[in-house]
Amino acid sequence: MRVLVMGATGFIGRRLVRALDDAGHDVVAFSRSASEESFPEGVEPFEGDLGEPDSLDGLCDDIDVAYYLIHSLTSENFAELDRRYARRFADSASAAGVDRVVYLSGISGDEENLSPHLASRREVESVLAEGSFDLTVLRAAVIIGPESASFRIVDDLTDRLPLMLVPKWVRTPCQPIGVDDAISYLVELLDADETRGETYDIGGPSVWSYESLLKLTAAEKGKRVFIVPVPVMTPGLSSHWLRFTTDVQYAIARPLAESMRNPVTVDPEMDLQDAVPIDQTPIKDAVRKALAGA
Repeated sequence: MRVLVMGATGFIGRRLVRALDDAGHDVVAFSRSASEESFPEGVEPFEGDLGEPDSLDGLCDDIDVAYYLIHSLTSENFAELDRRYARRFADSASAAGVDRVVYLSGISGDEENLSPHLASRREVESVLAEGSFDLTVLRAAVIIGPESASFRIVDDLTDRLPLMLVPKWVRTPCQPIGVDDAISYLVELLDADETRGETYDIGGPSVWSYESLLKLTAAEKGKRVFIVPVPVMTPGLSSHWLRFTTDVQYAIARPLAESMRNPVTVDPEMDLQDAVPIDQTPIKDAVRKALAGA
C-alpha cells in the first residue's frame, strides 16, 4: 500500500513513518523539512508547505491512504491556518483519488464548551469529512512520549516546582496513552475495514488526573511534589503561569492549558480497542520510557 504521512517530521509523524515502513508499506513523508536523511532508507521524502500551493504539485498522486498530522499551534492564528491547510489538503487528496484519510484529533469530553484548541480540531475533522475519501478520525488525550508537548509540560513542572499552587483543573480526569500504543492503533486500523468513515477515541488502560500524572512522573524520577489546587486560577491565568514553568513554547503551552479544563477520557461507545485490539501499555511504563527518551 502506498501511504502518505502529512507532518512526517513531528513527534508522531517520525514514529509513524518508521512503523509503516517496517510494516512493508511504500511511504511518502511530507514535511517542510523532508529529506532522505530524515527517514529510513526507501522512504520517499516530499518537501512542501501547505501554505504554498505550488509546492504541493503531485503530492497525492498514486496515494492509497494518507495520514493527516498537521497542527499549527505555534501560530497565534492557528485555527485559521488549520482550517485553510485542511481544506487545501482535502481538495488535493480528493482530486487525486486518495481512497482513505486518517486524522489524529483530540478527545474533548464536553462538546458544548470546547477550548479554542479542541474547537479547531473539530473544525478540521469537519473540513476533512467534506473530501471524497473515507475518513477515519482518532481522538487522543495526552500522548506520553519524550517529545510530546503535553508530557513535557508535566515533566518540566516536576523538575522545577516541588510545591505547586496549581489551577483547579489539575484534578480534571484524563486518559493518557503511550506513544507506542497510539502508533500501533494508527498502523493496525489499516487492516480493519470497518473503521472507514468512523470516529474513535484512543487512550491507555486507566483514567488519571493531571495531579496523579504529575505525582507519578515525579515518583519515577525519585522526587516528591506537593500540589495545592487554587480555585481562582482560571485556564487563561494558568497559561501565563506555564510561561515561567516550562520550556515548551508559549504559543503551544497556552492552548494546551486552556484545553485542560475539559475531561478527556475514552467514551466506551467510541473506543477503538473494540475494533482494533492491542496490548495496551500501562501508563507507568509509558512514563518511564518517555523519561528515558525512548
